Amino acid sequence: MAEELAVKVRPAKSTTQSYSGDEFERITVAARKMFRSALLRIEENGRHLDAWRGGVFAEESPEWVLGEGLEILSRTGALPHTVGRSGSRNLKKRYAHAMGGISAEATWQRLFLTRLEVTALAVLMLAEFGWNLSVISELEVPRATPDAGADGRPTYRITLRKGRRGPGHHHETRNVSDDGASSPGRLITQALSATRFARAAVEELAPGSNRLMVWRTGWLGPAATELDRHPDAGPFRFGVHNNEAQGWARANGFPHSPFRRGRRTVTAVDRREPAQHSQQTHDRDYVLTDDRIRQEAMGVIAAGAQDAADRAHRSVLVARLRDQPAAADTETATADCAAFHDSPYPAPGGGCGASFLMCLGCANARVHPGHHPRLVHLHQALTNLRSVLPSSRWEKDWRDAHDRLEDLKNKVGDGPWRQALDRVTDTDRDLIDLLLTGRLDS
Repeated sequence: MAEELAVKVRPAKSTTQSYSGDEFERITVAARKMFRSALLRIEENGRHLDAWRGGVFAEESPEWVLGEGLEILSRTGALPHTVGRSGSRNLKKRYAHAMGGISAEATWQRLFLTRLEVTALAVLMLAEFGWNLSVISELEVPRATPDAGADGRPTYRITLRKGRRGPGHHHETRNVSDDGASSPGRLITQALSATRFARAAVEELAPGSNRLMVWRTGWLGPAATELDRHPDAGPFRFGVHNNEAQGWARANGFPHSPFRRGRRTVTAVDRREPAQHSQQTHDRDYVLTDDRIRQEAMGVIAAGAQDAADRAHRSVLVARLRDQPAAADTETATADCAAFHDSPYPAPGGGCGASFLMCLGCANARVHPGHHPRLVHLHQALTNLRSVLPSSRWEKDWRDAHDRLEDLKNKVGDGPWRQALDRVTDTDRDLIDLLLTGRLDS
């Protein structure tokens, strides 16, 4: 402990604070709603495409033409267009009719995530795993282990890539299982499903990309050059960056990107453990600087302090236990005394001025099996008094003595304690009666 306290701790630089529970819940609900809607849309159109490939529809029927259009989309990311005299690109009428329009919603969004939707997925990954934005952005496609188990539920091996300061990167792997709707692995299953058509198209356009977070842009012109982005593949973009995060926040009514504060919330408040950083970094940069954690810790610290105080003041057996009496000891009503004239509670005229009920709380007292019967009877009497006296009075007059007897009972054991009850004599009963009525108190 001394060595740990002696370690010099660098002052934390971060001023980012975690979200309140309600704030983070609103963010995750918005992300879940957006991604869920996109996933259902893509799965529905995926089923239609599978049916077309299986020859379910009559050739040249509207359903068949829609399936044909989806097939082209799945391979190229775009539908056939004609070029007008002015150079404008116009969707072929056969697909415009079958798909119900020429808008992005009616055409390519049937199979691909949009910029905002892939960001919603990234927010859910942040909330589920606590990964930062750069790690999520660069995720490779998770691979299911060869053996899915008897239940058929997959376990994914996920490679995490985190850039270091200076050259090189840090890599680590995680295994995540899809054990049901509420399991972390279910989100990976859904992410694979939502991006499967985009990833297949990208593999045709730029083989070997192997990125999970793939989305399609509606802008088919030259892309803006950003050094930290993976090169585009036709109309497809990779990863989620700060521009997407800011755009998603604005679209959903939030003032800022949720990723920095969200990561702090998940790591420091929800999980309370490091994620891709050391314990020292976790404590210094995530825990010690967070206002919400400090506020919540106040109640924990206060409860701990109160518990410690209660334990310190709790009445326990102080008297020593012996197997047999010692000839030099002085017998009292509840124990033997080894130093009657050296009492911690001296009487004005000398000797001990404490009540006999205090003997069990005195280091001078000695208790042997000969005392057990009357002490068992005293314990029963005090327990019975508790049921007939006002609580405040019993606490004030009898609680300490009762707690010491409870401690003695635990030390002696249930068996010997029950056996002592069978040895209670009339003399023990009379002595305890005098003690409790105040006719024998010193």
